[in-house]
Amino acid sequence: MRRLVLGLLALAVGLQVSAARAETFPTRAVRLIVPNPAGGSNDAAARILAQALTEIWQQPVLVENKPGGGGNIGTQAAATSPTDGYTYLVSSPGPIVINPSLYRKLPFDPARDFTPVALLATVPIVVIVNPKLPASTVGELLELAKHGAEQLNYASSGIGSTHHLSAELFKKMTGATETCAVPRRRASHE
Repeated sequence: MRRLVLGLLALAVGLQVSAARAETFPTRAVRLIVPNPAGGSNDAAARILAQALTEIWQQPVLVENKPGGGGNIGTQAAATSPTDGYTYLVSSPGPIVINPSLYRKLPFDPARDFTPVALLATVPIVVIVNPKLPASTVGELLELAKHGAEQLNYASSGIGSTHHLSAELFKKMTGATETCAVPRRRASHE
């Protein structure tokens, strides 16, 4: 949380300096497109940023959630918006860094269609287990994964997401590859 606040302050100061140079910007509402559903970490960071920028710029800064397609729908919306400085993408690395490896054809080109502006926040990936599981350390969890009778499952925010790939890397690095499984996603969530 401290990094988020420091990042927002640095961004706000930088944007205020930019605003001082170009006193006419912004003259209307600014959009922050989040390619994820409301309630997640990207959405929360975008809403904190929107509130701070609304106060600094004295213009509305609106968060638009455009989830779906592994982040591709919202990312495409940002990529096809006018390049006038009134639309920004607030995203995890997924659509820009991971998706080019997962999809044959994207409706946007990360290198051509986007210019990085600021690192807004960093979010750690953590391992949390159900308290009923007989494991209270990572070592105990690994032992259970390697020798336990039951198959372990984990949750992620979707196939190809940072969470999914982190869990797959964890499994590969620890040798738990064969005993852990991702639950099949229900068709209504795809």
